Amino acid sequence: MRRRRTAARAAALAAGLFLLAGCGIRGTAVPVDAGSAPSRATCVVRPGAQNALPTGSVTVSVQLVCTSQLLPVTRAVVLPADGDAVQAASVLLEELRRQPSPAEDEAGFSTSVQARVTVGAPHKGDPAGTLRLNIAPDQLPAVALAQLVCTFGGTAAADGRGTVVLGGPGDEDPKGYQCTDELRTHPESIRGTGTTVS
Repeated sequence: MRRRRTAARAAALAAGLFLLAGCGIRGTAVPVDAGSAPSRATCVVRPGAQNALPTGSVTVSVQLVCTSQLLPVTRAVVLPADGDAVQAASVLLEELRRQPSPAEDEAGFSTSVQARVTVGAPHKGDPAGTLRLNIAPDQLPAVALAQLVCTFGGTAAADGRGTVVLGGPGDEDPKGYQCTDELRTHPESIRGTGTTVS
């Protein structure tokens, strides 16, 4: 009986050693943290991947997410001829809500802006250039809010200003947001300030 147990143990040990040797990995008692797998995202849309501009459209930059940063992607849109801020913001917002094209997806781009987000006119008494969202800005994912701010800033949606003034659907005061290099690099760090925009 003892010989059988000894033989069984020897066979099990030999099988274990064979399996370890076969996979080429040496066993270790120390846990190894090699970090996350390397990203294959290039964050560059390959040339020629975008179609010719439709009649009446212009190119704009929208800020998408790639490797946890905000980076510009060129899109063709039709902007309102009269430069209306709310309509311009609606056009840009639609681009942010749209899923990335196959070429953008291949390059590693994504968007955090949800399809249910909409933008509308300011309330009475709001600072000039205010845009009111159907969701309070501080209830949006931080990265999505940063995408909005960095896409709207400096365009007709913000009356050409660098500060984007956003409020929610309620009576809360709107806040001003600026797109900085720090925000593009760390979009989760977005913070709004009180507005004195006239």
